[in-house]
Amino acid sequence: MKLLTKLTPIAATMLLSLGIISTAQAGAKLTINDDTFIHVGAGIRTSFSATENASPNGEKYSSDFNLNNSRIYISGQSTEDFKFTFNTEEIWGEYGVLEAIVQYEPSKEFNVWVGRMLTPADRIEMNGPYYSLSWNQYTVPLYPSDWSTDFETAGAYGRDEGVTVWGTLGKFQYAVGAFDGYNGASNADDSLLYAGRFAYNFLGMESNPGYYTSSTYYGKAGDIFTVALSFQTQAAAYGPVDDASGFTGIALDVLSETVLDGGDVITFEGEYKTFDCDCAGGDFTLFDGDSYFATGAYMFSEKVGIGYIQPYVRYTGSEPNEGERSDLSELGVNYIIDGHNLSWNANITSGDANASGYRGIDAKTFTLGFQYQI
Repeated sequence: MKLLTKLTPIAATMLLSLGIISTAQAGAKLTINDDTFIHVGAGIRTSFSATENASPNGEKYSSDFNLNNSRIYISGQSTEDFKFTFNTEEIWGEYGVLEAIVQYEPSKEFNVWVGRMLTPADRIEMNGPYYSLSWNQYTVPLYPSDWSTDFETAGAYGRDEGVTVWGTLGKFQYAVGAFDGYNGASNADDSLLYAGRFAYNFLGMESNPGYYTSSTYYGKAGDIFTVALSFQTQAAAYGPVDDASGFTGIALDVLSETVLDGGDVITFEGEYKTFDCDCAGGDFTLFDGDSYFATGAYMFSEKVGIGYIQPYVRYTGSEPNEGERSDLSELGVNYIIDGHNLSWNANITSGDANASGYRGIDAKTFTLGFQYQI
């Protein structure tokens, strides 16, 4: 696997230099015939961050350069109905397989994916890091496959091995699936994790690859108002081995985007999420309680230099059933050069909320981030 991920960009470069692959805005495309082709692309997110009193002596701001994400995208099809996706990511210091999917897509209404893929979830977890509205979207508790730190435990980066059935029926979009879920010793019955997402588009239709999502379209999709309900559940798999507990998570999320007469764009994103898991005493602990966030953004239609300015504000809160409440505020600005493919972000966060859902250190952090995809 490591050899393959090293050879992939080298092979793509050689093919480009020989003129075998044509280049486009969305990476490179190797065309075999009208129905058979392969796409190759890449994505990078990198940042500089400084956190109050986080220097080694605990007295000054820390100063850290970060490689948040670095991905190679490969996808293609052999026929109109049978496709594949193979993406890599630097996972905790080593490159690994992020996604490996066999895709049967015969119609808009009914499709089946098998392999390692995103588990149906709330919008922020379906966005992935590249299609968010704010830089720090993962500050509320996450479903198991996003909270896990390796694929052998419960998935990682929101992905897990399983099967998903998805489609679009008019203005209704659905995705349901079954996955390995948590595989620890407390899952004595080897129960599966079941997940689903159901969304209704009241205005314009959101259009993304598969059943994925975005938190802003920068006005290019017209007026959007979408409400979605997601769930994940797994029976008797968490907590102590001799007293395992089930997990159920439910989230309601909303996205509204309005294009004003002058071309400016107002975007609002919000979510309420509740988790129920008596996980204490186990090797893999999930949040137990309620959380929520709201984000508002305004993108100006007049270019400044080569891009558009989109300031935003975000508020996050978590209320565990046991423990203290926490919250986090984020004030930021996106500089949009080419949609989600090329942008800068600057933001300041203040508070003690984080992805665990439990109160952390109350601190202020400044981040300057850069995102590039081809």
